[in-house]
Amino acid sequence: MSALERSGQAALSRPVRWRPGRTALLLLAVVCSVLLAVGLGSVSISLPETLRAFGHGLSGQALSGSEVIVWQLRLPRVALGLLVGACLSVCGGAFQGVFRNPLADPYLMGVASGAALGATVSLVLDWPAAVTPVAALVGAMLSVALALALARSGRRFPPARLILSGVVVGSIMTAIGTYLMLHGEDRLRQVYSFTLGNLAFGGWAQVRVVLPYAVLGGGLLVLLGRALNVLSLGDLTARSLGLPVERLRLLVIVAASLATAAAVSYAGIIGFVGLVTPHLVRRLWGSDYRVLLPISALAGGGLLVLSDLLARTLTRPTELPVGVVTTLLGGPFFLYLLRRQGQIE
Repeated sequence: MSALERSGQAALSRPVRWRPGRTALLLLAVVCSVLLAVGLGSVSISLPETLRAFGHGLSGQALSGSEVIVWQLRLPRVALGLLVGACLSVCGGAFQGVFRNPLADPYLMGVASGAALGATVSLVLDWPAAVTPVAALVGAMLSVALALALARSGRRFPPARLILSGVVVGSIMTAIGTYLMLHGEDRLRQVYSFTLGNLAFGGWAQVRVVLPYAVLGGGLLVLLGRALNVLSLGDLTARSLGLPVERLRLLVIVAASLATAAAVSYAGIIGFVGLVTPHLVRRLWGSDYRVLLPISALAGGGLLVLSDLLARTLTRPTELPVGVVTTLLGGPFFLYLLRRQGQIE
């Protein structure tokens, strides 16, 4: 057995290290971010009132005063932020693992642009809201199919060609979406706000629609963590250990497309969450994908909830699209990470 194969066997048998202290702190931080996001806004609501609204909402009792704001406006928006942040972060981590490329994420693969195009078509044509996630999924899968067709070399999909194809397909999808916006002038403001990334469209109905897609796509990616550990050793070693590399790559792309379409369908394009969060988690928890992916989901959800809180409160009474905040926060930090790694001189 070669050294690489022995290393691969070690990756398969390595125990999971959750770092319980750090995980507990992260969980506490996410809970605090949720309470802050629900309590702060144009009307400040105290913690006892917030907790009372939670209790009345869960038990189905009649709501009054600030309880209506908590249960019917802010809490579903926060829940949608948690779901979208978790989806984007898990997909980003999985793409970085399957392509062994630290810059890979749903946007680089063109998946998010395809999903946004599908959702834009639904908005411009004024289709029922329940159709929007389906249209986003169709757009995402169409982007994936085009990227795979362009990247195919025999029976294989070389990672570099696949990413390059994803960039090209994503650019085309974005251009088509812009064209549709210009021809839907009466809905231009809504569609433009959607493309910048915005959680303001979220309600309990949207959360109920997004949840099963997010659980199915994100859950499948988390279950593939062990296989991604082996794939991180290289295609040759992974194949020597019996891993069907091409089928795994295709499965990850399809699962990530499903989760990305769910995230984009009601929140629009929110950049950098899926790119930066796995990098932060990797630094604190390590590169084991069995831990990296679920922790990224938790951290990404909390990060997006805090970003949305900033978007709602920084420029009151006007409200920024949350995609603007994540780009302003994530862009410079990602450049900092790249510089630390010596990739930019």
